[in-house]
Amino acid sequence: MQPEDLQLLVTREMPFGKYQGRLIADLPGDYLGWFARKGFPNGEIGRLLALMYEIDHNNLAALLVPLRRK
Repeated sequence: MQPEDLQLLVTREMPFGKYQGRLIADLPGDYLGWFARKGFPNGEIGRLLALMYEIDHNNLAALLVPLRRK
């Protein structure tokens, strides 16, 4: 994980699928869990989804609150 990855979670939108256009930080836990079971995509989006899954799974979403734009 790179330090800037946390900022990307609250600024990068999901580029495809059911939740296209939603911030990665706002994706539902069951959707992230589905990726964890089926496999994360390659590249940056997969890395960010895996990171968000870990944050959500460990109930650490509050860490992202200060990073969100006002």
